[in-house]
Amino acid sequence: MRRLDQLLSSLGYCTRREAEAVVKGGQVSINGIVATRSDQRADPHQVTLDGKPLEAPDGLLAVLHKPLGYVCTHADGEGPTIYELLPHRWLARNPAVTSAGRLDKDTSGLILITDIGALVHRFTSPKAEVEKIYEVTVDHALEPSLIETFASGTVMLRGEERPCLPAKLVIHSATTASLTITEGRYHQVRRMFASQGWHVEALHRSRFGDYTLGDLKEGQWRILEKP
Repeated sequence: MRRLDQLLSSLGYCTRREAEAVVKGGQVSINGIVATRSDQRADPHQVTLDGKPLEAPDGLLAVLHKPLGYVCTHADGEGPTIYELLPHRWLARNPAVTSAGRLDKDTSGLILITDIGALVHRFTSPKAEVEKIYEVTVDHALEPSLIETFASGTVMLRGEERPCLPAKLVIHSATTASLTITEGRYHQVRRMFASQGWHVEALHRSRFGDYTLGDLKEGQWRILEKP
């Protein structure tokens, strides 16, 4: 049970002070009965605002199709951010939404958005070994020997002291392939190919764990069921 003003504020609908006016305006109902005080306590799942259930009252998890050119940061000055693509209300949630598994500015594809800290840890912890699939385009013809090289668990990245975990490479054409990895090192896919003499021209993440983009277009998002 939570106070209505605290609940509406934590979900980004309004400030706690504004909640008093929202409730007095008859916009909030509990089990179909119009609420009269902002300090009333209620089960979040029984509360409606303007006749609609509250969005993700137990925590938000969503998938976003990140376009090229966007950065996964809240900081200003690095260009447009993925958070500009999300509903303004999400940015006012407390805890704040963040991305689980970043993509660099020149990589498109699947990003998970959540305000649940435990999920961020679950999806990004090295021990979790969550599979990520990347669609890769390189600068010159791929060699079949790369399949065994990436699967060997011996690929060393420049400046690091331990090799990458085994990765699965599927070659689709002379210069395109899919790579499945279970780590999340800095620019890992680009650096793996660079270590073998290939430059990645284009990179797109198509899967993150059990999640795919489906028919989401660039810049669009979809709320997911929490695991």
